[in-house]
Amino acid sequence: MIDFILHIDVHLGELISHYGLFVYVILFFIIFLETGFVITPFLPGDSLLFAAGAFSALGSLNIYLILFLLFTAAVLGDTANYWIGHFFGQKIIAHPKIPINQQHIDQTNAFFAKYGTKTIFLARFVPIVRTFAPFIAGIGKMHYSKFITYNIFGGLVWVFSFTLAGYFFGNLPSVKDNFSIVILFIILISILPMLYHFLLTKIRH
Repeated sequence: MIDFILHIDVHLGELISHYGLFVYVILFFIIFLETGFVITPFLPGDSLLFAAGAFSALGSLNIYLILFLLFTAAVLGDTANYWIGHFFGQKIIAHPKIPINQQHIDQTNAFFAKYGTKTIFLARFVPIVRTFAPFIAGIGKMHYSKFITYNIFGGLVWVFSFTLAGYFFGNLPSVKDNFSIVILFIILISILPMLYHFLLTKIRH
């Protein structure tokens, strides 16, 4: 999985070559699963959007279809996660055979404690928290009208910003020749808020 994320440009190119139009379905489900199920937070999000944008600029993918499909996947994923948390959240957390990291739950709760309902929007840009935020919102019975508003707005900004960044900058020679470094930089920037909260908690205690 680490190799897939760091060399996502190579692997996405192979998927496009092998599966043709079916790659749109694959990309849709990767984003849907990453945002829709608490047991799949390891799937690539930011890096996949960036790479999809870069391949769209080359003509390998249709940028308009990619933006629409991945935005839809992000919104539907969060929505599914919310209702899973709403109806089954506590049972899932308590189940000994379901691999949920309690630290991820705690980190997400810390975000909610600080940002409230805005967490649904802000979490889009933080790996791991992005996956757990709608689940926790469902457990906490956040009013659905507030949830869906932040869900749609957050999904729109997240998908469009990373995908269009890849579309406009992903094929610059300096980026293309150092794609793995760029992906690492994207991941680092994404986890900075989570790292900041972790260090702040350690300092306070």
